[in-house]
Amino acid sequence: MNNRILAIVFLFAFSVTIQAQDTTQDIDPSKPTNLYTQINTLGEYNGYDGFSTYGTRLNFQYAFNPDNLLLAEVPLLYNDATNTYGLSDVRVRYFRAIKRDISKTVIAIAPFADITMPTGSAKSGLGSDTWSLAAGAVVGLFLNKSISLFPGANYVYLTQIEESGYGFQTNMSVKFNKQAFLFVNPIVTHFSFDTIWQAEVNFNYIITPNKFKVNAGWYPNFTNEINTMRIGATFFL
Repeated sequence: MNNRILAIVFLFAFSVTIQAQDTTQDIDPSKPTNLYTQINTLGEYNGYDGFSTYGTRLNFQYAFNPDNLLLAEVPLLYNDATNTYGLSDVRVRYFRAIKRDISKTVIAIAPFADITMPTGSAKSGLGSDTWSLAAGAVVGLFLNKSISLFPGANYVYLTQIEESGYGFQTNMSVKFNKQAFLFVNPIVTHFSFDTIWQAEVNFNYIITPNKFKVNAGWYPNFTNEINTMRIGATFFL
């Protein structure tokens, strides 16, 4: 099963490479509703209570056109408590911008579908042992040349415990200049058994316009006391 999924992902990455997008115009990745074909390679560390996992997270994004994007995320992690290395849970996401430039303030409305598959071994501490099925939408709000907001809401269902919940986020993009920008995103997901508070703080710096950027981020889960750190590079194709 895992080998089949990896084969599909790498075939997808290969198709992305040979179908590179037109980058004759400057791209602006500081707005999440701008959809671009890209490959992200991230080093990742996750600190849990009593153990850690770390490794590489590969993120492949293919923009069929400016309004449709498919994402596949493949984490390869090592658990220092079980001394196990392998595939963690794979994520697939489809993003569709249905409206753009509605007004000077509302720049986009984009629904999405998000699936996380239990491809990692829960016994080895590499997976969650549940499918996570989510659907929702994000609205892009332009406040000024430096700050944009991307609030969103979603419905999520966990198959293993047969529980559903609702998530909300308020992603703020702070653009310092043409090369540097920051995402600050508080996230809350409410289930009947718990409310999970999380956040994303992700700094990005464009090295080569339209081609290459680097980033570093902190992704805390305050409820479950999990600290995730990622540092990586993005190649726009």
